[in-house]
Amino acid sequence: MGADEGFASRLLSRHNLERADAHVAALTWDPALARSARTWADHLAATGTFRHAPENEAAPEGENLWAGTPGRFTPEAMVDAWAREKRVFRPGRFPDNSITGHVADVGHYTQLMWRATRSVGCALAHGAREDVLVCRYSEAGNYEGEIPF
Repeated sequence: MGADEGFASRLLSRHNLERADAHVAALTWDPALARSARTWADHLAATGTFRHAPENEAAPEGENLWAGTPGRFTPEAMVDAWAREKRVFRPGRFPDNSITGHVADVGHYTQLMWRATRSVGCALAHGAREDVLVCRYSEAGNYEGEIPF
């Protein structure tokens, strides 16, 4: 997992704890996904922007983004921000998975839990005003018409 092994291990553990609670297979850490996440996290931190990366249609990766006050959040709290979306999640075919009627209210959670996803890699970058976490997933999730888990 590299120099940030402890941080990466904690992110992976938190992902897998959430998945285990729903009887979804554990993820493995993928260094290539972490490198991909590093490139985008560094870009977001350097530019002060916050948006998803353009999709690589030849080799799609799922992506979750998080941003917060520098140094104030644990890796577990970062993943928990996505996991909290489960309170408005409802089973069914994507994108009809939110009791609010808005898929954006559960999209991070469904990617975190996506049944076909097997690996994750993440990177944290420090910007002038906020820390930015990017997690990349393979296989990507949130495909219309599929059941998340």
